[in-house]
Amino acid sequence: MGTSRPSRPVLLTASAAAGTLLFTVLAPGGASADPRPAPRPVVRDGTPLDSPDKAAKAPEAAAERALDGADVPLAAGAVRGYPRERRLAPEPPNPADKSIKLGLTPYHAIAPELNEIQRLGDRVSVEIAGRSAGGHELYLVTVTAPESAREAARQERMRRLIANAPKAAAGSKAIKSSYKTPVFVNNNIHGNEWEGTDAALKLIRKLAKAKDPGTRKLLGRNRLYFNVTMNPDGRIAGTRANAGGFDLNRDFITASQPETRAVRRIAVTKQPAVMIDLHGYVNGTLIEPTTPPHGENYEYDLFLKNTYANALGMEKAVNGLGYTEAKDGVKPAIIPFRDQKEGWDDWPPIFTPQYMPFHGAVAAHTIEFPMQVNNEEYESQPVAELRRRSAVNVDIAGAAMRATLDFADRRRQSLIADQIEVFRRGAAGAKQVPVSKETVPGVPGIGPEDVYTTRFPRAYVIPAGRDQRSAAAASRLVDHLLANDVRVRRATEGFRLGGRAYAKGSYVVDMRQPKRGLANVILADGRDISAKVSAMYDISGWSLGRLWGASVRSAADGDPARVPARRVHASPRVAYVAPRGDLRLRLDDPRAVAALNSLLGDGIAVRDAGDGAVVVPGSARRIAREVAAEHDVAFFATKERGGEVLRRTRVAAAVTPGELFALREMGFDVTPVSTKALNSGFDWGRTDVLFVSAGLDHRKLDGGAKARLGAFFARGGGLVGRGAEGAALNAAAGLLPVTAVEGNGDANGVVRVRDARGAAGFSFVYAPVWFTGLGDGVRVEQSYGAGNPLVSGHWRPADGGRGGPADAAGQAAVVSGSARGSQVALFGTEPLFRAHPKGLYPEVARALFAAR
Repeated sequence: MGTSRPSRPVLLTASAAAGTLLFTVLAPGGASADPRPAPRPVVRDGTPLDSPDKAAKAPEAAAERALDGADVPLAAGAVRGYPRERRLAPEPPNPADKSIKLGLTPYHAIAPELNEIQRLGDRVSVEIAGRSAGGHELYLVTVTAPESAREAARQERMRRLIANAPKAAAGSKAIKSSYKTPVFVNNNIHGNEWEGTDAALKLIRKLAKAKDPGTRKLLGRNRLYFNVTMNPDGRIAGTRANAGGFDLNRDFITASQPETRAVRRIAVTKQPAVMIDLHGYVNGTLIEPTTPPHGENYEYDLFLKNTYANALGMEKAVNGLGYTEAKDGVKPAIIPFRDQKEGWDDWPPIFTPQYMPFHGAVAAHTIEFPMQVNNEEYESQPVAELRRRSAVNVDIAGAAMRATLDFADRRRQSLIADQIEVFRRGAAGAKQVPVSKETVPGVPGIGPEDVYTTRFPRAYVIPAGRDQRSAAAASRLVDHLLANDVRVRRATEGFRLGGRAYAKGSYVVDMRQPKRGLANVILADGRDISAKVSAMYDISGWSLGRLWGASVRSAADGDPARVPARRVHASPRVAYVAPRGDLRLRLDDPRAVAALNSLLGDGIAVRDAGDGAVVVPGSARRIAREVAAEHDVAFFATKERGGEVLRRTRVAAAVTPGELFALREMGFDVTPVSTKALNSGFDWGRTDVLFVSAGLDHRKLDGGAKARLGAFFARGGGLVGRGAEGAALNAAAGLLPVTAVEGNGDANGVVRVRDARGAAGFSFVYAPVWFTGLGDGVRVEQSYGAGNPLVSGHWRPADGGRGGPADAAGQAAVVSGSARGSQVALFGTEPLFRAHPKGLYPEVARALFAAR
């Protein structure tokens, strides 16, 4: 890297002013300047994308006849019977596995244990549900009475009837008499909360060989699914997160990680009516249901009725083990709904038990066993004490599992009836039933603070053509909806809905569908719940309709069933390369940024177009075709010449795991750094930009590290900072003259913003920051909206009355400028938060390219 910067920095902006960075923030529905040819129909996995869904149109009576015709196969070889024995290949012994110290089962011993259990009889089947981020297999164990292929196919037809034709399912005698209740037990989602795995292995072994009539009856009427360890990476390493650094119990609505995608597939294909998720450590044992606020998209009356009833059974079983606080250090179990006022809510759909209800779980729980053995306790306690505590936790986890199986068996018919009712309400467009002592009898303490319902729109439309800001983002959003088992149709001609006109190729999500709750969770704005409760356990806003980059519109009325459209099973690809001339690529999506970085890596002379797009020479058309196919992006013809030639940007990043994941998703050359790395003599020679949001404290750098960092900035190295820590490094380095103001550290959600040209849009905040005292040369790239900028989430003033949304209103949210030869951009928002807000990624990409 040279010792001086060019007189005009490389920019992806609409401004010609040197040293500026203009973010294009389009409101959903903002027009795209690129002409879009009609997408060509393609086939994925042998399925035409625009083929009509004949099964969905079949009369319910015909569906019932197909169900009763048990000899009619779903498809050739589609369903196998049980057991499905699979010989698992064990991993080499790993003496460093952290569970060994606790006297628990190390990951490498699980496969041999399951192999042995499968040999005990014909009740236990093992499948590989997926692989972890670190490459370890995820074992899904099914325990049930043996089923022929014919009977397994019949069970699958009943499951599909429940999900797809709930009105017919409600009257099905076959379902009432012989459908096996699906029960799901998820273990070890947090890697250093180990004991659920061991309790599950014990229970599976017991069920495999038990001879008593009760076990035979249980397995004849239920299918029991055990995800033995959802997080083998963390189990081995003794970490909460997986190998990618992600807390998997925050990832369900995003599904960025392979482990959460595996459980999503289980939710869709197994359709549990009851599920529990085993965690630690809260003393006494915490058993959900939760405190308010409750998710407004649930059929919460059905959910609360069953979840509370199962909680009581688990509480009795856990307390009945005989552990006491005086003797064992174990306090009595607690049920937050009954025993707490707030602070343990089920509002966001990011946790396993808060995601599973959208797929039909009418009882779903987090269970927190009591005796802490992780973190500081793991290091400080004697091995004997750790093993005692772990044994208590295994015992308690086992009691919770057994009580849940008993509950599911006793209430088999009513649980399935309630699951059918969840889907029926969605398909019929029925109103939600507010909880009360009349609608949920037997649950004490229900009050107005527990009532959360929403008004579903009649439909959502993801427009095509000029009304769509990003075809790539629309494609991703549609595929995400489909992966979550939400029905989507694609218009075969232009249409009107809810008073608006839409182009052919637009996607329609009819909200009269069984999983309307999940469709609304994904696409709706959400709600500002700041006034409802004083504190939240985690995030409170997440709208993919606002944050994933696609234009999404809701239709309050009209009949989407009359729209000429066909159901799709995957979105058509948007890959396109104009046959002649130079090429224009809009950086409106992470895929487009990844495509750009791929081109730069191949040495292509890509030029800045000055408006959030780049120009690729026509001579690179062959490579552009390869890149378009790989990243599914479109290159359109252009006569623009473009400005500065871009170069690949090398980034040193002191960031969160989610931000690191997002940077790599966009194809940046990233080297993680930290305070320790800089003190160890980090070589700045291969870095163009430093991105700081976490893990780098200038005050803790030694003299040499500070000098090397200062020299990096002096020779033109750029800085992109996010949040309080990024702003603190900027101030310590004496770069951009601004004052960072920290809002309430607990605040989070979707916010309204405006860019430098006044265009309205949306962003995401967590512990928001804004900037005042702007010195010469500082440009406001984005500001918080006027009035109350919060769209959905939870943002109150902190103690003392400051730091609320009114204080942030109109203030600078993102700033940039040139300081001492270094290009700087500072974000008070969180555009890469947990790899979730995909539509905001390009803001960071543009900042990184501009700061180079």
